[in-house]
Amino acid sequence: MQGSFSFTQNKNGAIDVWYLTLTCPVNKGTKDHYYFLYLLTDSCGFKTENNADFWAISNVANYQPNTVVLREMPFTIPVQCTFPRFFHSYKVGFYPEVKGGTVLKELSPKSSFTLTPQDASGNDITVTKSLLYIGQQMYFEAKKPEQAAAPTGAMRMYINKCFMTASQDYTSTPKYTVIENFGCMIDSKVSLQSKFITVTSKKSQKFGMTALIFKDKVSTSSASQQIYMHCDISMGAVTPTAKSKACNYDKATKKWKELYGDDSVCICCETTCSSASPKKTTRNMVSSHSWKVDLNKRDGKVGVHPRMKFLDADTFTLEDPSMAAHKDYLQHWDMTIKTNM
Repeated sequence: MQGSFSFTQNKNGAIDVWYLTLTCPVNKGTKDHYYFLYLLTDSCGFKTENNADFWAISNVANYQPNTVVLREMPFTIPVQCTFPRFFHSYKVGFYPEVKGGTVLKELSPKSSFTLTPQDASGNDITVTKSLLYIGQQMYFEAKKPEQAAAPTGAMRMYINKCFMTASQDYTSTPKYTVIENFGCMIDSKVSLQSKFITVTSKKSQKFGMTALIFKDKVSTSSASQQIYMHCDISMGAVTPTAKSKACNYDKATKKWKELYGDDSVCICCETTCSSASPKKTTRNMVSSHSWKVDLNKRDGKVGVHPRMKFLDADTFTLEDPSMAAHKDYLQHWDMTIKTNM
């Protein structure tokens, strides 16, 4: 007999399938669900219980990422499915739903530039109103404050480096780098939501990412976590160079692309960009206000209502254009199967 458990992905696709297990890993999926389809005789931790009125199957679902930052809170969910003796177990499907926690975020400008967080609608996030959720889309906009003298001539703002810390001291650890190598959005290789965004004036710069927290800073004694963003910002010529650019990684083509100019300046994003002296620029390291991340999460056993479900549900196929985002998952899964054979 086969046991089937499915998990619904959230809207941002923040759950990384590699860390979702029932002892055994996910082995099938659609654009909306990840599935565990295994025989009850497999070594996947299934436990059965026979009673006069019902038959029960139980297991424990675990999501425990080992990455430096979290896009979704870790969880351990006991799952138990009970079948009345009048039902046939092979006609029943399981649908536990996983939901994430919340993130609080606030930023404060410093230096001759400002760095302002914005929500998914482009509205500024203030200190008093900074509630975000883990994995939720957000943006940062870098610009000169209104009272500062605007740069003269044809110039463009560049964000050369950005990283997050759990301390106001930018030399502290842990540290998570989002932008590196003179304007390479390296986090765009990890998350589709991480990218530079075009704006009306090139004298400001905007980028997007998902809300994150540091896993090693999660504490049962504290309900929140503070994080700071630090960015190296400069003004330079409108035409980008290897030392002044805004490059996003395109997972579909596996190539780096410059936001406004020639993509060739992004080639060095895979190595180290030229150490040659750039054209005259004005550089500033800007540290943001801290923002608070709510660490509350929902624990405990999840109530599951059996529903009719055939086990030959639609699964991933590379021919389906909507499945492009899962291409890497399929390739890695195939490799895992071959390794275990």
